[in-house]
Amino acid sequence: VPRNYDPALHPFEVPREYTRALNATKLERVFAKPFLSSLDGHRDGVNCMAKHPKSLSTVLSGACDGEVKIWNLTKRQCVRTIQAHEGFVRGMCARFCGTSFFTVGDDKTVKQWKMESPEYGEEEEPIHTILGKTVYTGIDHHWKEAVFATCGHQVDIWDEQRTSPMCSLTWGFDSISSVKFNPIETYLLGSCASDRNIVLYDMRKSTPLKKVILNMRTNTLCWNPMEAFVFTAANEDYNLYTFDMRFLESPMTVHMDHVSAVLDVDYSPTGKEFVSASFDKSVRIFPVDKGHSREVYHTKRMQHVITVKWTSDNKYILCGSDEMNIRLWKANASEKLGVLAPREKAAMNYNQKLKEKFQYHPQIRRIAQHRHLPKSIFCQIKEQRIMREARRRKELNRRKHSKPGSMPFVSERKKHIVAVVK
Repeated sequence: VPRNYDPALHPFEVPREYTRALNATKLERVFAKPFLSSLDGHRDGVNCMAKHPKSLSTVLSGACDGEVKIWNLTKRQCVRTIQAHEGFVRGMCARFCGTSFFTVGDDKTVKQWKMESPEYGEEEEPIHTILGKTVYTGIDHHWKEAVFATCGHQVDIWDEQRTSPMCSLTWGFDSISSVKFNPIETYLLGSCASDRNIVLYDMRKSTPLKKVILNMRTNTLCWNPMEAFVFTAANEDYNLYTFDMRFLESPMTVHMDHVSAVLDVDYSPTGKEFVSASFDKSVRIFPVDKGHSREVYHTKRMQHVITVKWTSDNKYILCGSDEMNIRLWKANASEKLGVLAPREKAAMNYNQKLKEKFQYHPQIRRIAQHRHLPKSIFCQIKEQRIMREARRRKELNRRKHSKPGSMPFVSERKKHIVAVVK
């Protein structure tokens, strides 16, 4: 249909579209029902999870009693249970081809298991077992080669065929809580240590590259799957920091919304958003370039969320928490699942564009951003706002009553960085 876009011919277009945008925003909040199901079956808190690299419907989880379960997400049930370790399962990762997976536990062992269930009459036992000297706290597999890295009191890089590490990387003497391979520049690794360091390594050189020291300990980090040099770190000081590894002097963005230590973080496959799990019993979704979350998920029963994963089709989020449950959420809370009719799809796209056009209008913004929070989180947010205001007031007063230029302005980004060592 030929259409004349001359605004003089459509005098009431904006008011009409504003009303439609308002209704679309209200309906989005009405239909926001993100919780899909819970996968129960573990007999202890869920400590770690891993995604299958080739199958969307398969996910692996490890618990604090040493049990590993493999789940089928389409049927929403457990396919296989393995008693993998004595004590906690500290970390797990799948091989890049999806034929096997690795687990590390408190019993100082690294075990490699087959992804398929054993045949009739076969024993449930690992393909390989490596006995280490110390407890391993994390593991990650190379994205293209038969190499994996473990961390404990140092970062060890192993060849799958050998029982001793190819090389050991260390900088300082402290326990390292997690290690991650870069998905694009696959020879790069990042690790977090409990002496508040984030250390970057290059596998081609057998020495660490550089490290950044923060005010408080970083629990884990996750690399952006689309931008090779960007990673996000989950910190104990309730914040997440997105760094560019070339300029570690200050983070690109400080993401502040949680009211307790952030325990885990995982990127969406598009690299535009990430999801974080926190000790404050909530899961939040942050856009990479924004300081505040666009979404917060919580339930009455959910306790401290320890691990979180974003599925590879960008549609769902899985979180494992203290009270033995894995929960499945929609990544987009009001998204309609199932097949959409062409008219439905067109209407949804139109509404989406309207919401984007009017997103900064006060009324629409207020409705779109409103979330009901549990009382504990709501009160803590309020308390922290008061504390932040008090700190700001104190700084202003000090600056007012001291010699001009003697108190430099420090940006929010630089406040949390202690030093960068190369």
